Amino acid sequence: MNKNIIGLFSGAGGLDKGFEQAGFNVIWANEYDKSIEATFRHNFPHTPLDTRSIRNVPAEAVPDCIGIIGGPPCQSWSEAGALRGIEDPRGQLFYEFIRLLKAKKPLFFLAENVAGMLASRHSEALENIQTLLKEAGYTLSFELLNAVDYGVPQDRKRVFFIGYREDLGLKFEFPKPFKKKLTLTDAIADLQKTAIPAKVPNNANEACFIGNHEYMTGGFSTIYMSRNRVRAWDEPSFTIQAGGRHAPIHPQAPKMTFIEQNVRIFARGKEHLYRRLSVRECARIQTFPDDFLFKYQQVVDGYKMVGNAVPVQLAYVLASKIMQDLTAYFEQQETTSRPLQLALV
Repeated sequence: MNKNIIGLFSGAGGLDKGFEQAGFNVIWANEYDKSIEATFRHNFPHTPLDTRSIRNVPAEAVPDCIGIIGGPPCQSWSEAGALRGIEDPRGQLFYEFIRLLKAKKPLFFLAENVAGMLASRHSEALENIQTLLKEAGYTLSFELLNAVDYGVPQDRKRVFFIGYREDLGLKFEFPKPFKKKLTLTDAIADLQKTAIPAKVPNNANEACFIGNHEYMTGGFSTIYMSRNRVRAWDEPSFTIQAGGRHAPIHPQAPKMTFIEQNVRIFARGKEHLYRRLSVRECARIQTFPDDFLFKYQQVVDGYKMVGNAVPVQLAYVLASKIMQDLTAYFEQQETTSRPLQLALV
């Protein structure tokens, strides 16, 4: 079976890496953000990277493939943002994903987005997106997943659209949650004493024990101090976000002290224990392997790349199920000697 896929809105490549680990070949990718380019090229040296805006990429420039994966920009749908959704040009990039899907007709697709797109104000746009995916010729499965249920040490809720081309007669069934939930101890206990502060003013620090193991320094905003930002060692992490100033506090610190509604302080006498998680610790929580290096000068760009990514382990779980479904399908085709009417097999 041909295993060639392409990645759209690839970012640093969390989704791509998970599919690669599951046995797929990422033969082409697109990412417009130039601050991510060096990281992607370093970690995927054999994957051609197209850095044009997806709006300027004609279908004929995209290689034939059996799958298209990607996470269209999510800020427009985010609960932490303006919730403008499809009214925002960034929200409309989902339609670019569908445009290329219709043009290339791969055997499957996977698209990921934030839970905020489920907000009631987006219901019409969400229904329209689902309708367009079905009209493109795909049997759609759609679900909200929490990464912590699939071997990721982090509470992180995201929406996944997965579709098989209608002529396969398949419907994707989301894997059942794992029984064991991983914690911060599982993810980052061995890194506690080797983190170092970023260079002033929050630049990369080449003296890191392992790559990207520096943390952002500086004050904490009133909004940040409005609620507890510390998870204990025996808990999963808070969601890793795309901003360094919003990174969770390392679990070496006690949970923040409640003063009044929307006001917390660091535990008195323990203030020295409160530091942000390092970029590498965030990457571990996002289940990137340690040899996956993030290239940046300003540490804020490292946090952005890590926080915007799909956790590698979650991508691997979903990709493995897709690989299993397609492999079983083609084995059945061979056994029953049915004629193969599918492209690229």
